[in-house]
Amino acid sequence: MTDNLFQSYALNDTLTLKNRILMAPLTRCMADDELVPTQAMADYYGRRAEAGLIISEAVIIRPDGQGYPNTPGLFTPAQIDGWRVVTDAVHKSGGKIFAQLWHTGRVAHPHFYSEKWGVNDEVIAPSAVGFEGTVPRMRELNYQTPRAVTAVDIEQLVADYAQAAANAIDAGFDGVEIHGANGYLIDQFLHFDSNQRSDEYGQTAENMSRFPLAVVDAIVARIGNDRTALRVSPGAYVHIEADARDKEVFDYLLPELEKRDLAYLHIGIFDDAMSFEHLGGSASSYVRTTYNKTLVGVGSYTAETGSEAISDDKFDLLAIGRPFISNPDYVERVREGKELVTYSEEMLASLV
Repeated sequence: MTDNLFQSYALNDTLTLKNRILMAPLTRCMADDELVPTQAMADYYGRRAEAGLIISEAVIIRPDGQGYPNTPGLFTPAQIDGWRVVTDAVHKSGGKIFAQLWHTGRVAHPHFYSEKWGVNDEVIAPSAVGFEGTVPRMRELNYQTPRAVTAVDIEQLVADYAQAAANAIDAGFDGVEIHGANGYLIDQFLHFDSNQRSDEYGQTAENMSRFPLAVVDAIVARIGNDRTALRVSPGAYVHIEADARDKEVFDYLLPELEKRDLAYLHIGIFDDAMSFEHLGGSASSYVRTTYNKTLVGVGSYTAETGSEAISDDKFDLLAIGRPFISNPDYVERVREGKELVTYSEEMLASLV
């Protein structure tokens, strides 16, 4: 039984979702060369508007945040206009959509931005600690050793996140989800593997949480806490090595986030069956014991297992990823008990 997935859910006094099924953020690399959303993207999101909430693919807040080809931005007028076509398509079909705000930090690459946007030929991160590997879809590009950001850099980044949030509202989004997960910039501040600073942004849980909380607070001040959400990865599993001390950081961070009464908190994980010794189990179970506001679960759940998890109070809302790519009518298929089209990498390029 999946009846609970089709109950409406009030995020707050401002936003009520028509069901508990969210479309998870899914990078599709469909923007044009100026990182402007395309008509194909408007068609893609519009077809999936039966979700209670669509969380957009990750959206770059400024040029040096790009680490993948053709990922959309929210820092130029043309990009804002392009997203307005997308949000109009979603709203016309009765849906709601949040923009996921993104800076990739040490897994950015100057190939994408140094010449195109005229910015410095460098990568920035909390510390000058590189990530070993190559860029997805462009394996000829090796990741570089980043430059550790200064206090002035951090101040500018906070301002840029807030401006991107304001741009998102201008583009018609119903709110924003800050991407603080999956080993990208904000998450890099929250883990000892990537944050080796000795100043007020490193070494202790409070210091390591300082920049992420500053971003949250700046966005809340700009667009309201009711339209602000956050994704976190307390269990390091991609782009970062795990460290048992990371739990101390999230033990501090999560209660601080709860005080801010955000629209929701979203777990960043590919498979929520993963267990982390220092967290005492799965990432979602750990967060649920520490954070009492609206929680979004994700990570290889089916409608049935997600519905059961909601019934067991493991989280409140279910985000579905790849099945939404191969099934634009995912919500209808689940409601009517229809068989789902199986996702495969081979079909990916042709699916909108």
